Amino acid sequence: MKITFRPIAALMACTVLSFAAVGQGNGPIRQVGKVSDVNISGQTVNLTTDNNNHIQVSVYSPTVVHVRMDKQPLAEDFSYAVVGKPKQAKADIKQSNEEVTITTDSLVTRISKNPFAVAFYTKDGKVINRDEQGLTTSWIGEEVTTYKEMQEGERFIGLGEKTGGLDRRGSGYTNWNTDAYGYGTGQDPLYTTIPFYVGIHHGLNYGIFFDNSYQSDFNFGASNDRFSSFGAQGGEMDYYFIYHTKLADIITSYTDLTGRMDLPPLWSLGYQQNRYSYYPDTEVYRIAQTLREKKIPADGITLDIHYMDAYKLFTWDKSRFANPAEMNKKLEEMGFKTTVIVDPGIKVEEGYGAYERGKKDDIFLKYIDGENYTGQVWPGWTHFPDYTSNDGREWWKKEIKFFAETGVDGFWNDMNEIATWGQKMPNNILFDYDGHLTTHKEGRNVYGMQMARASYEGARQHQPNQRPFLLSRAGFSGSQRYTAIWTGDNRSEDSHMMLGIRLLNSMGVSGVAFSAMDIGGFTGNPSIGLYARWIQLGAFTPYFRNHTGVNSKSSEPWAYGEEVTEIARNFISLRYKLMPYIYSNFYLASQTGQPLMRTLAIDYTHDPKVYNGEFDTQYQFGKSFLIMPFESGKNYGKVYFPQGKWYNLYTGQVEQGANEKIIPIEYSKLPIYVKESSIIPMQSLVQHTSEKPTDTLTVHIYKGDVNNSFVYYEDDGASYDYQKGDYYKRTISYDARRKTITFDKVEGNYSSNFKNIKVMLHGFDKAKVKTNGKKQDLQQDFASFIDPISRFDPQGTSNPKIGYEVQSFVIKNDKDKITLSY
Repeated sequence: MKITFRPIAALMACTVLSFAAVGQGNGPIRQVGKVSDVNISGQTVNLTTDNNNHIQVSVYSPTVVHVRMDKQPLAEDFSYAVVGKPKQAKADIKQSNEEVTITTDSLVTRISKNPFAVAFYTKDGKVINRDEQGLTTSWIGEEVTTYKEMQEGERFIGLGEKTGGLDRRGSGYTNWNTDAYGYGTGQDPLYTTIPFYVGIHHGLNYGIFFDNSYQSDFNFGASNDRFSSFGAQGGEMDYYFIYHTKLADIITSYTDLTGRMDLPPLWSLGYQQNRYSYYPDTEVYRIAQTLREKKIPADGITLDIHYMDAYKLFTWDKSRFANPAEMNKKLEEMGFKTTVIVDPGIKVEEGYGAYERGKKDDIFLKYIDGENYTGQVWPGWTHFPDYTSNDGREWWKKEIKFFAETGVDGFWNDMNEIATWGQKMPNNILFDYDGHLTTHKEGRNVYGMQMARASYEGARQHQPNQRPFLLSRAGFSGSQRYTAIWTGDNRSEDSHMMLGIRLLNSMGVSGVAFSAMDIGGFTGNPSIGLYARWIQLGAFTPYFRNHTGVNSKSSEPWAYGEEVTEIARNFISLRYKLMPYIYSNFYLASQTGQPLMRTLAIDYTHDPKVYNGEFDTQYQFGKSFLIMPFESGKNYGKVYFPQGKWYNLYTGQVEQGANEKIIPIEYSKLPIYVKESSIIPMQSLVQHTSEKPTDTLTVHIYKGDVNNSFVYYEDDGASYDYQKGDYYKRTISYDARRKTITFDKVEGNYSSNFKNIKVMLHGFDKAKVKTNGKKQDLQQDFASFIDPISRFDPQGTSNPKIGYEVQSFVIKNDKDKITLSY
């Protein structure tokens, strides 16, 4: 054996040469390199580096900067996620030997030339975010990653449907839409990809949306102490940087980019009863009738896969549902809407209509040799429509007519990750990608989104003036334009209930305002206590769906005994009374992207306590309610009240903010508090949303030391006539300094459902009120939001209501401005 020793100097020289080669793009890692050419045109800077990498930095708006990079000349800027258009902005672009500087009225972008790196600053010179100077952006093969310098104490939130705590620092995540049946509380990835996050540090916050549908990875200091990063297995480095002083405005700008939900049908905000599965039709009638008999308000019943003939799509099992149109009509007369599950797989079976039509129109996903891809799902071996092709979506839209003809109102898009037995879909499958032919590697993460798009457009096509309801398991950034998203096949465990809260809060901050989890858990059987707590929480989630899996016990409220039935009735009824508040908040979401279910980080961004693991499941329902989730079986729990004053919903007792406190937890009551200065419109109890409430709208006003306003909104809840001006909208304002409550002049042509407004004053202590300058007569009243569980509460018979005394008065619901002074 011959051994050769190299001199140390020679070895060091070799090492230096090796790193130099890497820097020049000749090694295993191709760095972005030194800028060799700059071209400035309008709001856009195009750059080329000495490694022949191509870069474009453009001003999308005064607060949003778009960065694109590739190893080759940049292709057409195609995106399924982004639907916004760049806005004309005053951008001052200057160049020196060392850098290019872009200045808008909101931020400064500095592009270093050697090497290329991007940094974002406030107008007064504070670092918002910048590339890690030694790593910047690089490629390993086709994988591209941008590395960012982590600021001292920086927190990270968002990424949509991701497990873990609110603050994601120290963790890493992968985006690859996955059928994650019965997933663990720390499992990643799950069903939906939303590559958008918010960074928070030193009183600043920013958002980054990585617009790339390949498998992507985000690292917020996991296994390293040097950087945060985001990258993908292929495609461009393509991201939008968003800066605002308020986190809520970052959400608004992100949804300006990726779109916002239409107003949903009002019925979809009511309680939905579901299981895998309700059949035959007599069982569906039994469930509907029992809900009505037990006075449990409800608006929807959902049918899982057993409604189909042998799980074949666009069929009904005639032995179980002999006349589905008649069944749906009868349900409609009872105040119920029907939602059906819709999977993408089309069974390969000669003579089966959908298969024959799909084969004829040539719309299925294919291998490179032209053969249709076949995977195994519920009906057996199936083909899958290519929803990334216009032809595939048009075919699907025609097929959707089948449901419209039988009176179906909602579409539940499931198994669209794509889910197949074996969970290993081959990468050599081609996706049209709207004329940008690609493979499964780029097409998978947008497949569920494009299925939802096709379902939404099909429903609109067949019933153009009726709002459809869509629910999807898989999605991508921008899915909120078409569908609500739910968190898939969770488990009947306390840890999953608490995880569900985190997931919905994270989706809310990530642009998905309409979201859900399976109340009670999908797999397994919840304890009585867990079910009671979960249904209380469900009343304060955007989409309220009770669901359980096959081979589990029944999970309707009455299946858990009389006490739980009363608890469920109480909180479902409270949701229906709150429908004017909930619907107005959905209107806000359709206009601004602001979610109904709000992590405390949105409004208390720089309060470190809201990221504490003890408190990070607390959330606001709208801006008025503070919801405090707890696992079942707890008698006491520690809570945190953010800055301000907070009223106990049930007693009116005031808690001072910026304080921790241990509170008793009652089995029959979810801990709920109301923020000072809140304005909460409510209606009388109805059993479904198509039932008319009484003609008096009750508006609860909570005294506070801060000003507040609430945009109250009504329309018919079903059609798109609101887009033609048929809506009723007015801003209600509370001015703490001037001691006034103002109902602004009504906007829109819609006649309100309410002739009168009853104002209930909380915490005003014998106020004297004038209406438009005239003395207003007040009366003692009783604020009560739920009933006691009387037969189980020895005190209940002597105290028929849970509540406290307030003052109230009634005024006419005039369209003109109304000013109340106190």
